[in-house]
Amino acid sequence: MGLPRFAAEAVSGLTVAIVALPLAIAFGITATGTPEGALVGLYGAIFAGFFAAVFGGTPGQVTGPTGPITVVATGVIAAHGLESAFVVFIMAGVFQILFGLCRLGSFIRYIPHPVVSGVMGGIALIIILGELDQAQKSFLLVAVTIVLMLVSARLIKSVPASLIVLVIITALLPLTADWLTNVTVGPVPLNTAVDYIGKIPEAIPTINTPELSGSLIVGLLLPALSIALLGSIDSLLTSVVMDNITGTRHRSNKELVGQGLGNIASGLFGGLASAGATVRSVVNVRSGGRTGFSAATHSVVLLIFVAGLGVVVQYIPLAVLSGILIVTAVGMFDWETMRKAHVSPKGDVVVLVVTMAITVIVDLTVAVAVGVALAVAVHLVQSRQRKASIVQEDNAYEIHGPLSFLSTDAVFSNLREDKPELSLSLAKVSYLDMSGAKALLTFIDHSDRDGVDLTITDLPPHIENTLSELASREQQTKLAAALR
Repeated sequence: MGLPRFAAEAVSGLTVAIVALPLAIAFGITATGTPEGALVGLYGAIFAGFFAAVFGGTPGQVTGPTGPITVVATGVIAAHGLESAFVVFIMAGVFQILFGLCRLGSFIRYIPHPVVSGVMGGIALIIILGELDQAQKSFLLVAVTIVLMLVSARLIKSVPASLIVLVIITALLPLTADWLTNVTVGPVPLNTAVDYIGKIPEAIPTINTPELSGSLIVGLLLPALSIALLGSIDSLLTSVVMDNITGTRHRSNKELVGQGLGNIASGLFGGLASAGATVRSVVNVRSGGRTGFSAATHSVVLLIFVAGLGVVVQYIPLAVLSGILIVTAVGMFDWETMRKAHVSPKGDVVVLVVTMAITVIVDLTVAVAVGVALAVAVHLVQSRQRKASIVQEDNAYEIHGPLSFLSTDAVFSNLREDKPELSLSLAKVSYLDMSGAKALLTFIDHSDRDGVDLTITDLPPHIENTLSELASREQQTKLAAALR
């Protein structure tokens, strides 16, 4: 690695650490319900982030506490206590390593887009509902946080909005705290109190070897498996996003091993279970990070921050963290898909809604299982064929059968070749679901970016209508240019 690349990676790591700092604190406190949770969240970002960056299979991906993992970890901590939860995180890491060694990472390719959207939407709702108590107690302060974050995000691009708002409100609140106590409009309370994180112990992280017994391990197997499955899905979905941005292809099974090692390290050092974090990973790539060095640097920078954070963190208002989490949760919704639900295949919309409802009412892992099963049922109703196949003649390709979540990875993996020209016939595509449409539109994006002269021929009207309806304006332009 040359000096310019080294410098770019280091700067990117610093940028991501600044983004990750308030989120790690917020997720840690949410999961544990105590001020000490700030360190738990930060240790998760530090140790899981470092080991996943070094040993993972997605260059530039940043790992740390995420919304989905926090939701499950909160339940585990409430049911079994914090010390037992650390054992669960370690066991989850072991499961993830086994998933990778057994090459189960490839199955992420078969999770339909509506299931992913439904799960993320359900998790977002859970996070928002969890912040309602704090929002009710300090409505005015939470509202100010949200408004300032939205304004900051528009006006200042170089510094994360969450950090700007965290610093401004924490600095100014001592001057205005008295005005924000028992604020009412008639009988309606707007701000009854201002709560702070409170003092957290300053400590250099040390390894903590848990006392294990057979009965303890058996009792924690199910929650550990749940976190392992969710963390694997969460991480590999982020890997797919990274592939779409960078045009590379991650190594899913290696990524699972890296995530597993990260969660084992996090549990041993008293950190929160973690997974690949989409927003932080995107920030890393857009800031110049292209390798695991930038992601590992983010963890090292956070470790340096931890040494002197205790004095400052105690003055951070819980309402500010609540506002940050609410904005983060709102951003987790797949708004693009939801806006186009009225023109999407009806079966996919049903899968999305059912998955979201089960995520909120029952459980995340149950939601994924039911969502995938429902998607398969919808596929069987719409098409008798299970997968599509490709017929090739020189640079011309013809897709036969249903272009759905069961076949998109195999189809477009075969089409990703270094050829200056490519002709694709869709005359014999019998069925197109939301996953197939998204994959085809992404393929068109990548072809345009890579300078491939893509020609799409024999596009049936119903397929063309679905693609046009689901495409963004930019993608509609690229699709029109590719049609012959």
